[in-house]
Amino acid sequence: MSTAERPAGATAGATMGGTTDTRERRAPGLVPVTESLRTAERHPVEPAAVPPLPPAQGRRWPFLRLLRSELGLTFRRPRNLVMLGVLALVPVILGVVLRAIGADGGEGGMGGLLTATLGNSLMLTFFALSILTTLLMPIAVSVVAGDAIAGEAGAGTLRYLLAAPAGRTRLLAVKFANAALFSVAVTAVVALSALVVGLILFPAGPVTLLSGTTIPMAEGLVRILVAVGYVSAGMAALAAVALALSTFTEAPIGAIAATLVLIIVTQVLRVIPQLDFLGPYLLPTWWNGFDGVLRTPIDTGELSSGLLAFCAYIVLSLSIAWARFTGKDITS
Repeated sequence: MSTAERPAGATAGATMGGTTDTRERRAPGLVPVTESLRTAERHPVEPAAVPPLPPAQGRRWPFLRLLRSELGLTFRRPRNLVMLGVLALVPVILGVVLRAIGADGGEGGMGGLLTATLGNSLMLTFFALSILTTLLMPIAVSVVAGDAIAGEAGAGTLRYLLAAPAGRTRLLAVKFANAALFSVAVTAVVALSALVVGLILFPAGPVTLLSGTTIPMAEGLVRILVAVGYVSAGMAALAAVALALSTFTEAPIGAIAATLVLIIVTQVLRVIPQLDFLGPYLLPTWWNGFDGVLRTPIDTGELSSGLLAFCAYIVLSLSIAWARFTGKDITS
């Protein structure tokens, strides 16, 4: 039999003309290792494609994205815009009434701040803040902060927020930051409205303070900024209280009403002489502490005591809110 006629499965040890056939023997369906290596070298295996990572900003700033969404909802809600509009309108009414009183010569017997308001445009801002911090501004802040957690639970969206995942601590921090920024907006709206109305209706120029010292108008504007910051901190402390109450109920009206009742009760306790010892521990006691900027030098002791009280209320209220919210079963 010739070599060409020999079967493909002939043994490697078969010889032809005294020479050994060195061709590799292949089993059916198998590929020699040497051929496999050569094939791999000719066709290198491409590494598996790795999916790209999400943008660094999306992974790094979830708190800010959630806060931005919360702020958008707060400042687009018609109810909140109406409250801001009412707060901006009140200084206009106060300015017109004071202008009419001044025109009729009815200055006698009025308080020092009211008398100073008739003589300088900037003083209307301090007067409006002293009036509105007693009730109207706290109502606006209480509505937003009291609705923060209870409103989500009542609407059935709290579970979905926590499944985002937002996390309970992060969500609570976002809700407080949103309420605190709304407190700043409330104070700024009142101050800006009063400042514009004061410049229109009353004389502009050097400001005579309650201590009798006259300061330049530019310094008066700086003191207005200090007063706005102080009042904003006081309203943020109230927002923390309302937020804590909001974690105890699924009805937002309940949290809002409880906050307002608390404000009214503390205001009543302040005017009872036998309960004067409670004054330093009541939050409304410190809201009008910004009048320290109307003295020369600025009464930093009173301002510092007020800010310390606000910080204490914020820390205590947020601790209660965190303890309640993180251990609460979310059913809605």
